Amino acid sequence: MSRLDEYAINPQQIEEGMVALKKRQRNLILLCISSSTIFVAAVVALFLQHDFVYSFFGVTSELKQLHMPFAVDTNLAELGQHSDYFTNLLSWFGWLVLKLFVSFIGAFFVIHFLKKIQFFYLRFQSFILKFVGWLIAFIVLWSGLTYLQYDLKSDESDAYSQVIQYDKNIQQSELAQHLQQSNLDQPVKAYLLAQAALLHRPVDKNAAIPQVLALVKAEKTDPQFIEYGFKPEQLWTMQYQVYGKALTPLAMSVSKQVHQAEQISSWVNIFILAIAVLSAILSSVLFMLSQHLKSRILRVAQRITL
Repeated sequence: MSRLDEYAINPQQIEEGMVALKKRQRNLILLCISSSTIFVAAVVALFLQHDFVYSFFGVTSELKQLHMPFAVDTNLAELGQHSDYFTNLLSWFGWLVLKLFVSFIGAFFVIHFLKKIQFFYLRFQSFILKFVGWLIAFIVLWSGLTYLQYDLKSDESDAYSQVIQYDKNIQQSELAQHLQQSNLDQPVKAYLLAQAALLHRPVDKNAAIPQVLALVKAEKTDPQFIEYGFKPEQLWTMQYQVYGKALTPLAMSVSKQVHQAEQISSWVNIFILAIAVLSAILSSVLFMLSQHLKSRILRVAQRITL
């Protein structure tokens, strides 16, 4: 072998180097997508963590459920939502994880089976078209699971939504008309009507204020108030949503839980924010490295063709 042959470029080595560079770039892209996914999840978590932490302690800053006290009759008791805030939020979070997992993995299976068809096999040779197909499959699967999720919950939610629904005046609701014909004590009626007004969309504070005020007065003057079965967390939420603070001893008994929820929520918020910043920086670095490798691959490919 001559000295010139020792320094000759081996085409096979160049090809192997190109394959290694492309593999490295693909890995960087996958890492970039993963870190970007973490960033998006962190941003979503920033908006959700407050309700999640508060619901863990059984409280919420806005009324989200209709609670029926012990004093109501059987017909009304069936309309109450028996699961607590935290259970409902866990259910929602569970559905979110299920939809992400099934849609993400299922979309790959859809593309795999579609490639067995000649029409799609030819078009999926392009990475862009393959990604578009995967994205469409992801959206279709996500939409299907979302429809299933709300279809399963619709019967329960529609039952009480119809009872508290009204156009302009809360007295138009089925709940108010039922209460007018019942023999329930006034504090119980005020408790139910206050919830109906705050659960109304949009929130009817004008209707809620006199009902909440009636509850505040009843707690101070009615010796049987504690026997009605009112939920302290529900009283705190109603008073906080209307007046911005707890006004009565029963509502104030939840203050310790609220204080703990506020502290943990602030810590969780800082932690999630740190993850979001780090994942954003990591995504940017990985993207720039990927683009650098892409440019390098193109330069090498151009030199080979010359």
